[in-house]
Amino acid sequence: MQTRNKILDDISQLMTNAMGVAQGAKDEADTALKGLVDRWLADRDFVTREEFDAVRAMAQKAREENEALKKRLDALEAEKKA
Repeated sequence: MQTRNKILDDISQLMTNAMGVAQGAKDEADTALKGLVDRWLADRDFVTREEFDAVRAMAQKAREENEALKKRLDALEAEKKA
């Protein structure tokens, strides 16, 4: 009976080790895939979300300034006609 438990313990240890190896391989594959995707995106000159949001904020500010200048110009034109 003791021999049978030793065999089961050995099989259990082998399976545990195999699961650890499989998890390590999965983590390594995930890291490699992420690196590949990051390089692919970088090669295509895609912008990050932070860069996009910064340019979007600058464009919004420019539109607001443009609108304010248009109102000021309209007011000056109205004064000139009066």
